Amino acid sequence: MPSRHRLLAIAVAAIWGVNFLAIDASLAQFPPLFLVALRFALIAIPTVLLVRPPQVPLRWLLGYGLGFGVAQYSLLYIAMTLGMPAGLASLVLQASAPFTVLLGVLFTRESLGRRAGIGIAVAVLGLAVVGWHRAENAAIWPFVLTLLAGLGWAIGNICTREARSTQPLRLVLWMSVIPPIPTLALSLLVEGPQRIAASADGLLTSRGLLAILGLLYTVVIATLVASGIWSWLMSRHPAGSVAPFSMLVPVVGMSAAWIVLSQGVAPLELAGGVLVVGGVLLASWVPGRARRARRVEVAVPDQERQMARPAPGAEEARVASRP
Repeated sequence: MPSRHRLLAIAVAAIWGVNFLAIDASLAQFPPLFLVALRFALIAIPTVLLVRPPQVPLRWLLGYGLGFGVAQYSLLYIAMTLGMPAGLASLVLQASAPFTVLLGVLFTRESLGRRAGIGIAVAVLGLAVVGWHRAENAAIWPFVLTLLAGLGWAIGNICTREARSTQPLRLVLWMSVIPPIPTLALSLLVEGPQRIAASADGLLTSRGLLAILGLLYTVVIATLVASGIWSWLMSRHPAGSVAPFSMLVPVVGMSAAWIVLSQGVAPLELAGGVLVVGGVLLASWVPGRARRARRVEVAVPDQERQMARPAPGAEEARVASRP
């Protein structure tokens, strides 16, 4: 991967890490479920009007939207509203990686290599350490909800993989069309119209303006810009070369929360975080020989397709020769 592409991957991880601060600011003004509906509605409306749907089976698009959009963000936002620190949330959400591998083994019959198995075990141990410390020193339910949010992300990952879209950014945009209606319905049922209406009060105060800026950052910068760059990188490089950069997200998220929100991390939680990041890196690491083999596998079909294409001008000559 060229150096400039590595810098882009690092920039995306930094954007996603800071996004947890933006979410925290938005949740100070809006109820969590209503915020999820609002976030995706701002993307869904222009998508329906301007972007063509991706050519993927509907069931995988629905699964992606319900898992990644509805389950992940609803549970994450509720957890943060109940007291899950923004920095720690960025770490625990990385549980999506071992969940993705395990769901792949269970439902798509993927093989689990020895290295991946050890890496998952290490990551799970790290999550257990963090969860044990939270249970001893704080409410456990925000941690559990964040863990389940990681499971929702993993379900979205499996559906994305099975969709096998050649238009990843278009798939992301149309995934955003699915969450607004179910999350708004849940918000009306759970949070109630009065609480939703009350969130409009004080939008011109410093807290309200900060919440709006946080929402815009989440929608424009973290979702459209960062996801677009990430999809572009994933389409040009092996997943094993790009995916490990996502492990910088909790590093940035926890550092930013410590600097901006003064959210410190206990030594035991930090140790568990190191185990989580290290385990996920180990599970996703692909040896150099395997990476080279994958490049060859990708390159050969591309060459075959190019050889099968007609020579320049052949199609025009064929059409011109028709009676």
